[in-house]
Amino acid sequence: MPMKKIGIVGGGLLGRLSSWRLLRAGCDVTLFEAGSLQVCPGAARTAAAMISPLSEVVDSERLIYDMGMAGLKLWPAWNQQLGQPITYSEQGSLVVAHTQDASQLTQFAAKLRHHIGDAGDASYQWLDQKQIAEIERDLSHFHRALYLHTEACLDNHALLDQLLSDIHALGGHTFEYTPAVEVSSHKVQTEDQRFTFDEVIDCRGVGAKPDIHDVRGVRGEVLWVQTREVQLQRPVRFMHPRYKLYVVPKPNHQFIIGATEIESEDLSPISLRSNLELSSALYALNPAFAEARITATDVNLRPSLMDNLPRIERCKGLLRANGLYRHGYLLAPTVVETIVNEVLDNASAPYSEQIMIKEPALC
Repeated sequence: MPMKKIGIVGGGLLGRLSSWRLLRAGCDVTLFEAGSLQVCPGAARTAAAMISPLSEVVDSERLIYDMGMAGLKLWPAWNQQLGQPITYSEQGSLVVAHTQDASQLTQFAAKLRHHIGDAGDASYQWLDQKQIAEIERDLSHFHRALYLHTEACLDNHALLDQLLSDIHALGGHTFEYTPAVEVSSHKVQTEDQRFTFDEVIDCRGVGAKPDIHDVRGVRGEVLWVQTREVQLQRPVRFMHPRYKLYVVPKPNHQFIIGATEIESEDLSPISLRSNLELSSALYALNPAFAEARITATDVNLRPSLMDNLPRIERCKGLLRANGLYRHGYLLAPTVVETIVNEVLDNASAPYSEQIMIKEPALC
C-alpha cells in the first residue's frame, strides 16, 4: 500500500502529536505552523500540563473524565516511545482548603462522587494532617486534603521540543511562519503555494475561526515563580471562596500558578488584578512563597467550542480537530488516537462516536 501523504495545519499539541503518531505509522507528514515551531506560541506551551480527570470532571461532563482516564493510560507508553523520554510524574494531586473554607473541599468531593460514582472510590482518598505531612511536608498546616492519586503531570515544554525533534528525525516536513490561507479537502493553500494531500488535518485551534463557526478563545493567565523555600512533589489545587488556584511543580525549583478563565480573546499582558489574586492565593497556600521570585507571566487563549467539549469534523480528505478548552493534555491522547485511526482506516477509537461529526457538507 502506498504511503499516505498527510498535511497537518497547526503546530500545537494536537498538531505535533498527530504528526508524530502518523509518522511512526509510516505516513508522509507535512506540518504547517503560522508562527514559530521552535517555541510553540499556542496554549500548549502556556498550560500547566496536568493530566487530571478527577479534578476536571467536577465542573465538566462525564465524557471529560472517561477520555481523560484513557489518556492516563496512553501517556506513559507514548513517553517511552519518544526519542528521549521527558519528565512524567504519576504521584497524583492534592486538593486542599483552610479550615474556614472546609465546605469548599467537601463540596468538591461531593461533586466528584456525583460524577463518577462509587466506581471511582479507588482513585481518591481523604488524608488527615499527619498523612498530608508524610507526602507534602510543606502543606502540613492543612488539616484535611483530598488525595487524587491516579492523576499525573508532565513537562510540557520538554514534550513540545521533543516531539518536534522526533518529527524531524522521522522524516517529517515542517514549515514554520507559514500561515495557511485556505484549509480544505485534500488541500492546504499558503500565501505562495498550494499543497495537495491524501488527508488534511486542521489543528489550528483559535486560528480555525474562519472555518469553524463556534470556536472561540478563552483567556488564561499564569505566573511562573521560583523558590527553594517551598517544595512540592505533585500538583496542588487550593479551594478558596474567591480563587481556585492550581500550583504545579516544574524543574529547577519553579512552579506554575494559574486559575484565571476569562471570556475574552485579549492577548495583552496579564492584568494587575489577576497578578494580585494569583499571588495572594499562592501566599495563602503557604506564606513561604512570599519571597518567591516571579520569573515569568504568560497569557494565551484556550480553543473552545460552544459546549466546551472536543470535536472532530470529518469529510472526505479533511478532518478538523478543535475544542480542547482547558483540557489539552488531558484529552489530547484520545483525540489524537481518533484522528490516527480515522486517517489509517483502522477500527474506530473508543470515543469517536461522541466527538466526531461526519458531514460531507463540511468540505
